[in-house]
Amino acid sequence: MTQAGQPSAVRARFRVRPEAAKTGARRYLAIVAYDGGAYSGWQVQPQHPSVQGELERGIGEITGHRPRVHSSGRTDTGVHARAQPVHFDLPFRADPRRLQLGMNALLPPDIRVTALRAVAPDFHARYSCTGKEYRYFIWNAAVLPPFERRHRTWERRPLDVKAMREAAGRLLGRRDFAPFSANPNREIEGTVRDLRALDVLRRGPLVTIVARADGFLYRMVRSLAGFLIRVGRGELPPESAEEILAHGVRTARVPTAPPEGLFLWRVFYPPQRKGRPA
Repeated sequence: MTQAGQPSAVRARFRVRPEAAKTGARRYLAIVAYDGGAYSGWQVQPQHPSVQGELERGIGEITGHRPRVHSSGRTDTGVHARAQPVHFDLPFRADPRRLQLGMNALLPPDIRVTALRAVAPDFHARYSCTGKEYRYFIWNAAVLPPFERRHRTWERRPLDVKAMREAAGRLLGRRDFAPFSANPNREIEGTVRDLRALDVLRRGPLVTIVARADGFLYRMVRSLAGFLIRVGRGELPPESAEEILAHGVRTARVPTAPPEGLFLWRVFYPPQRKGRPA
């Protein structure tokens, strides 16, 4: 999925040659933005395009060494990211700016490395993070503009944002969110999470759900969005949030909202973990 043009010329221009690079292994942190519409999600899958696969291919073409790229978390098919931190190791030291330019020259246009730097060897994109923020965008109007269709979930029925906010407030705190996981049995680290913020904002036809927590279960944000949309339609009362949590298992009252409205927005790290140079 290399960009159109002359990839061989791009590789020749930006290639990081190990013999010319400084010796010594180095870990790199990259911040990646992507439109997930064309991908089967973050993780490499046989016979399916993935964001991880494209990044690993791009690094390999530039450096001659194809590393494993580790992310702060996986995203599903069709889900987007505004700022996904990832890290990878090279067996030699390379100029971060040159590496970033080369990767962006070879990556598909729907994936971009917005920042890249060397970090301490104990930094880990997933295990060093302390929290994540997702945003779910809903276009609440009779007509969905065609240029919004890939990045907004369309809800033509009026939404009661006040009721959605009340329901969201009842979900805050450290709780067992198994009823909001699409497959709670796959959660190796348990199903308890600290939901630190769940805001519902409205600006014209755009309704935005902002979810911030120490971590999220499989499809948890899309499940929260699906539930809040039902509350907004008047199909469920706000107090049903507490009933669903108390029940402890997934029910039909919690649908999974479509993927196109979901963005990984931000990932949090302790101050000393914000990609400090090694």
